[in-house]
Amino acid sequence: MSTKNLFDLSGKVALVTGASRGIGESVARTLAHYGAHVIVSSRKIEGCEKVASSIRDEGGSAEAVACHIGEMDQIEAIWEHIDKAHGKLDILVNNAAANPYFGPVEDTDLGAFQKTVDVNIRGYFFMCARGAQMMKKHGGGAIVNVASVNGVNPGHFQGIYSVTKAAVISMTKSFAMELGQQNIRVNALLPGLTDTKFASALTTNEAIKKQAMAHIPMKRVADPDEMAGTVLYLVSGASSYTTGACINADGGYLTI
Repeated sequence: MSTKNLFDLSGKVALVTGASRGIGESVARTLAHYGAHVIVSSRKIEGCEKVASSIRDEGGSAEAVACHIGEMDQIEAIWEHIDKAHGKLDILVNNAAANPYFGPVEDTDLGAFQKTVDVNIRGYFFMCARGAQMMKKHGGGAIVNVASVNGVNPGHFQGIYSVTKAAVISMTKSFAMELGQQNIRVNALLPGLTDTKFASALTTNEAIKKQAMAHIPMKRVADPDEMAGTVLYLVSGASSYTTGACINADGGYLTI
């Protein structure tokens, strides 16, 4: 493969979950820019359609499909749609996540526990499984799971979220190990503190933000667009011999 074509995604079909804003939106726009047809997915169709429409207005190819990955029937429905509409999937980016509870780990209630596990573990697992089944029929593909640095170093007052993100890291390696011979590569992105609505409990609290900065060598919060390049690498020909990798995009946080 010529080096000038390493990042060319022309002819590829990509599904990005949690793509109505934040990291997912940046990833969807980037993959479309490099030629992929992007299925923009999240819980609410309005937000998905806004992003997909914007991508089309800029000359890209995109469609909006609602899917709550915490609901198994919706997971099955989106894969049925993809099979009927496209007959294949080349790229899956699992980015949708839940983090409904911020507080002492011992006070986590069952509802918050269940919601976080249903989305971040069960949802990711069965999205990976269905994606792998489809990719095996068409010669392979690439899956990227968006985990978190909290999966390595648990975040304060983010206990159950951190536990689920540690599971995503292990899940990524398990799928990578079993699917390597099927030409399906499975990798993970571990974002650090990023300026998104999802992370607003951290980024808008000056005391927490100041404490976080003390542990980030680059001394700043990431922009969502700074995550998209790593995902592009992991789904493109540039990473053709990379699977089971968990890449930190954290401003150096995990080096301290």
